Amino acid sequence: MKRKLIVIIEQEAGYIFDWDEESEQPDSFCEELFLRYKKDPLAALLFLGFQNNNSEWSESLRYLWSIASSFVYLLTKMDELESRREKVLVDEDAETFESLIKSAPFICGSENLSLKWLSNLWINLNHTFCTQIKAFNGAVSDYLHQNNPALHLPGRVYFHLVENKSGEEPFAFLATYTTYSSQKAKSRHLPLKNALEEYGDNTRKMLELLSTVNKASEKSSLIAEVVQSGEIFYPLNFSAVDAYTFLKEVSLYEESGVICRIPDWYRKKQNSLSVAITVGDKKESYFSQDTLLSFDISISLGADTISVKQAKQLLSEAEGLTMIKNRWVEVDHQRLKEVIKLYEKAESEYVNSGITLSEAIRIQLNEGKLFTKTSDSDEIEVNNGTWLTEIMAGLTRPETLPDIDAGNNFNAVLREYQLKGLNWLHYLNLIGLGACLADDMGLGKTIQVIAHLNHLSLKQKKHKSLIVIPASLIGNWVNEIKRFAPNLRYHVVHPSNASASSIDDVYVKKNGGVYITTYAILVRNKWLSQITWDYLILDEAQAIKNPNTKQAKAVKVVPASYRLALTGTPVENSLMDLWSIFDFINPGLLGNSKEFISFTKSLSDNPEGYTRLKKIISPFILRRLKTDTKIISDLPEKIEMKTYSHLTPKQALLYQNLVQSLRNALGSADDGISRKGLILASIMKFKQICNHPDQYTGQDNYSETDSGKFERLREICETIKAKRERVLIFTQFKEITEHLSDYLARLFGHSGLVLHGGVAVKKRKDLVEAFQGREYVPYMILSIKAGGTGLNLTAANHVIHFDRWWNPAVENQATDRVFRIGQKKNVIVHKFITAGTIEEKIDLMIDDKMKLVNDILPEKQENWLTEMSNDEIMQLVSLV
Repeated sequence: MKRKLIVIIEQEAGYIFDWDEESEQPDSFCEELFLRYKKDPLAALLFLGFQNNNSEWSESLRYLWSIASSFVYLLTKMDELESRREKVLVDEDAETFESLIKSAPFICGSENLSLKWLSNLWINLNHTFCTQIKAFNGAVSDYLHQNNPALHLPGRVYFHLVENKSGEEPFAFLATYTTYSSQKAKSRHLPLKNALEEYGDNTRKMLELLSTVNKASEKSSLIAEVVQSGEIFYPLNFSAVDAYTFLKEVSLYEESGVICRIPDWYRKKQNSLSVAITVGDKKESYFSQDTLLSFDISISLGADTISVKQAKQLLSEAEGLTMIKNRWVEVDHQRLKEVIKLYEKAESEYVNSGITLSEAIRIQLNEGKLFTKTSDSDEIEVNNGTWLTEIMAGLTRPETLPDIDAGNNFNAVLREYQLKGLNWLHYLNLIGLGACLADDMGLGKTIQVIAHLNHLSLKQKKHKSLIVIPASLIGNWVNEIKRFAPNLRYHVVHPSNASASSIDDVYVKKNGGVYITTYAILVRNKWLSQITWDYLILDEAQAIKNPNTKQAKAVKVVPASYRLALTGTPVENSLMDLWSIFDFINPGLLGNSKEFISFTKSLSDNPEGYTRLKKIISPFILRRLKTDTKIISDLPEKIEMKTYSHLTPKQALLYQNLVQSLRNALGSADDGISRKGLILASIMKFKQICNHPDQYTGQDNYSETDSGKFERLREICETIKAKRERVLIFTQFKEITEHLSDYLARLFGHSGLVLHGGVAVKKRKDLVEAFQGREYVPYMILSIKAGGTGLNLTAANHVIHFDRWWNPAVENQATDRVFRIGQKKNVIVHKFITAGTIEEKIDLMIDDKMKLVNDILPEKQENWLTEMSNDEIMQLVSLV
């Protein structure tokens, strides 16, 4: 399988190309497109717009093509394009823009799409075309043919069909042509008969003007007749039969180069018949996705309805246009039969029994009991009734929900958007529907959940909640609970917790509380699935994106009254990631996997399906982004967070051995220089073990499973990769930089950069330019001494301090490589801390004793630690 070129939408009408995999060979077109992109992104985009759509392209590339091809399409329909050339201005089409935004697939950076983004891109494409055509030595028609042989300039003749409410016949036809006045610098539309006077006996010019009309007459007997009779030059009355023939042949005329203007109701299919289903008009005492909702069915004609009897009567009429309720309707027997069949099937299935929310949604996805292989999604419309609309309004507009009190014992003031998130979580819990909290990294998903858990624990003393997380996040959750909700009873169900063996289903049912476990433990400990939990929470829920894995299957069979998924990347690689998460939070809501796969296959031919899918899932996903103007005002420009990791068994063994070795050595050490040297050397060794045991032992394996920091690094960088953002990673150890780079290169599927003291000063400028450049370079690893000052690396918006310098001034100076003038995004700073080790204890000391921080000068590094007594040193290094 060839690797695919993917698109990342950036702010301010920008985009980035990247490859989904680095090892596979791309197809020749995508390779050429990427080379063009590196030279000039806008020229590459215009080039893409001239191509024919290709189903083998990535979803995101097809979407970018749809934008560029829309511009090219409107460009080639411009009046007098040949004479205007570089002065042409392709008008922005609001309808096209709205459609492009609504039908956008789930691609990286789609949150940046807006009318302003498209407008800016449109202007840039227009400028690119003008620049190219000005430099082109030839006619515009030659330019178009060179870019796509199938493209032709339209002629100057227009066909108009309008309703004729006062005439003898119901429709009127008129042919016009355009003339261009160089003095007024704009074109005019004139009736075609004016050309008889303008050209007189100039047969050549008249033939040139009518060339597109003659082509159309070769394909259409209707146009051939009006041309041969000479009626083409005059206004004509059209019967409903002639008008229908004309409307069905519009594509033939446009292929010939004639531009057609037809009624909006036909072009937009506004007056077509469909089955309209309204669910949830009446209030229900209990609500869930399986609650039977009130159900009403009708046959709709635009904003009006007709009876099934009237619909059947239409079958007796000839196909064509007919007037119903003062509007023209297309009578298509095949469509009529399908609509009537759907109506009768829906009536028999649901009118007496009712319909569930799950089934209503499956119908909107073109699945469910109503649909057959011949059914079409635009033949059926599902609307929420008055009561269901009110329910859904609370989900899609969290700002309207009443505020929830997290409790007087909750030790934090939530930001405004976090409070809205808490209200939303509580509302979904009340109505019994699962949720996905998909806030951007750094916006505080964990604290919102802890606030909700604290609120629930106050209302229900034996509330039972299970949190399932990657093992590397245990330290983070424990520390966040201790910090923000110290009265919240929690238990860690994991071998790292000595008391975990005493916890079982009997204990949980008797005591309630919050239980934290891992995906791996959930697979092994079957008793966790024997409890009906009040609240089941998955953190880093992308862990179940593959529904066939053991951990995905394990979490989905755990019974729970309410389910919540936390993820910063709800759709990583495919829509099936999204389906798997929904299969957890609200099983069956998006149908089974087979039904959903069938739906996704139709999206390449029908992008409107994305509009329907977004409408369906939006009530159950809350996603706030750091780029959202409503969020930015509530955020600091620099978000600093402590990121805790755990010691793996191998690290813990080495660490304990080193503790014992230091204890023995301190007992016989002098109080002079040798003692200081022993302490400083040991501290460096503890840091090495916390980073990776192979750094301490001098081996070159560097397996991820041997280091808690490596596992945590992967989880953070997977999110960074999904958004195609960039990260700086600082370490004080030169010897680990290349090993980190090898590990991250495999993770990102891209090579990154390394900068340490051994890198020549002249080469550093090249590294900075490469990192800041257009081509995606996901990471740069820097030794804190070599990379801590003097560099401008604002392409990154993430900073990871892999090991701590224990001097805030030095760390802040390193962070400022990113957080400086030129940075357009909020910066997230992760400070890695290994829980229970010297790293956590010194971090607490720094937090508690700010005076100590001020006393630590950069050049002293860890020298202040040597002033501690032996007992203090041993307390500092001993594992908790």
